[in-house]
Amino acid sequence: MTTALEAAVATLPEPVHASHVNALAESILRTAGAGERDVGNLQRIALMELQLAPRK
Repeated sequence: MTTALEAAVATLPEPVHASHVNALAESILRTAGAGERDVGNLQRIALMELQLAPRK
């Protein structure tokens, strides 16, 4: 999960906001909890969810 988070954060443009990192981490934990174990899939799902999240 750490590898997926680090890889996802590395794709974000600077400056990286803590809220984005938290959203990615929550998504990865939720997806892993549902049974997904592939690092690439965890990363892609988290980035897609971040992209679809409403802007604050």
